[in-house]
Amino acid sequence: MEVFLQQLINGLTLGSIYGLIAIGYTMVFGIIGMVNFAHGDVFMVSSFIALIVFLILTAWLGISSIALALLIVLVVAMVLTGLWGWAIERVAYRPLRGSFRLAPLISAIGVSIFLSNFVQVAQGARNKSTPPLLSGGITLMESDSYTVFLSYKQCLIMAVTAVLLTGFWYLVQRTPFGRAQRACEQDRKMAALLGIDVDRTISLTFVLGAALAAVAGVLYLLYYGTVSFSDGFVPGVKAFTAAVLGGIGSLPGAVLGGLIIGLIEVFWSAYFSIEYKDVAAFSILAIVLIFMPSGILGRAEVEKV
Repeated sequence: MEVFLQQLINGLTLGSIYGLIAIGYTMVFGIIGMVNFAHGDVFMVSSFIALIVFLILTAWLGISSIALALLIVLVVAMVLTGLWGWAIERVAYRPLRGSFRLAPLISAIGVSIFLSNFVQVAQGARNKSTPPLLSGGITLMESDSYTVFLSYKQCLIMAVTAVLLTGFWYLVQRTPFGRAQRACEQDRKMAALLGIDVDRTISLTFVLGAALAAVAGVLYLLYYGTVSFSDGFVPGVKAFTAAVLGGIGSLPGAVLGGLIIGLIEVFWSAYFSIEYKDVAAFSILAIVLIFMPSGILGRAEVEKV
């Protein structure tokens, strides 16, 4: 039981990070119907931005309060990564919006390769690490052979994910910007005729998705304490898988899919072979999509004939 509870906590923590990245995927897909395959590398860039800003604050400016430094890091990372998201939409997506559907996909893959190689050249190929930023936790259960431990980092990650999911759900469902997003999702031409600035709405959606990736990047750095230029691809693919599993276009579905993927990986690694944890996650995805093609919380597409 102790091992099960500890792996449950670890899986929820990992799934929360996947879920934050997956929200960015599902927001962009929901509004323009295309997958931003550079989103995982935007997440990786945000981790490096967070690392650099943290080192500047602590080593150069002498800020000793970890909480204050993390707050400043989070704000700066969200702003700078949001600018990256705006630039990607403006340069790689907007000119190709009326082109054939493979053109934006190829462009996104090109942006992904560019970001990965840019960070490799700028920061080097070695892993970059930070000292432990937030230590301590709560002992939930203890026996002679095993201790169930909930760290403060894990509490912070799960709490931030819950708060952001609630906030973005409210943004999409209850605000004028959310109504503009949903109008663009249904029919961009009609939305433009009704006075909605479609280009501005899509750009802001990319900015918000990148800002969420920045939050995930800061939490990833806080949790693992290390980041590499290659850390964008695998979490990006897992997050996209989570978005598809939960129902792409659904914000709660993206987080639910992330939690499921995280739990499958952690439990499979704990009880079976760690080498096949990715196989297990993608197998569950295939099984779910066979019986629920639109995902767990996704809505079926209705085509008018």
